[in-house]
Amino acid sequence: MSAYSRLTPEARGLGMTSQRARDRLIERLQADGIRDRRVLDVMRELPRHLFVEEALATRAYEDTALPIGQGQTISQPWVVARMSEALLEFGTPRRVLEIGTGSGYQAAVLAGLVEQVHTVERIEELLRNARRRFRKLGIANIRSKHDDGRLGWPEEAPFDAIVLTAAGAELETALLGQLAPDGVLVAPVGPAGRQELVRVRRDGDQRVREALCKVSFVPLLGGVL
Repeated sequence: MSAYSRLTPEARGLGMTSQRARDRLIERLQADGIRDRRVLDVMRELPRHLFVEEALATRAYEDTALPIGQGQTISQPWVVARMSEALLEFGTPRRVLEIGTGSGYQAAVLAGLVEQVHTVERIEELLRNARRRFRKLGIANIRSKHDDGRLGWPEEAPFDAIVLTAAGAELETALLGQLAPDGVLVAPVGPAGRQELVRVRRDGDQRVREALCKVSFVPLLGGVL
């Protein structure tokens, strides 16, 4: 039984939001190349339908991005899984910084995989909603901040891994500077229609950059709302 299933009937779901729906999603992710068992197990348990508006809950276990308001989206499950396993491939990071909390789903997945997640969101309403979801699910290892994500969280740096859930034209120098030695950063980069998911690893004084796949994300914006 899922650890989340013991919380509330709402978390357990029913019909198209049930555990069976989550299991079918995991089968699709495996068929589409997701291999990391840790990531699959966390996503199998986590009730994604609690991270979208009630009117869209029946679509929560489709492998697609969905709107969450404020011009933002909850990422496609395959992309969440791919980004998560890309962070874990060279070892399990202890402390992860996420830029762009959004619905809170990616942070919640990471919280099931690492010791501590720090997440920054520029839109206060989205952050309030995400914090409410974390409390409802009893997720205690996420720290969140309302701020311009392009600045990172310098007072808590360095981080073993950094993940961005919005795409900039290039990687932010401030964020690269907050990576620990041997740290890993995963981010979408590029203009709409020509974005790539990029992984950067620090190897001593050198940075090794590789393109993982084509993606489509909302743009990385500055300021706070």
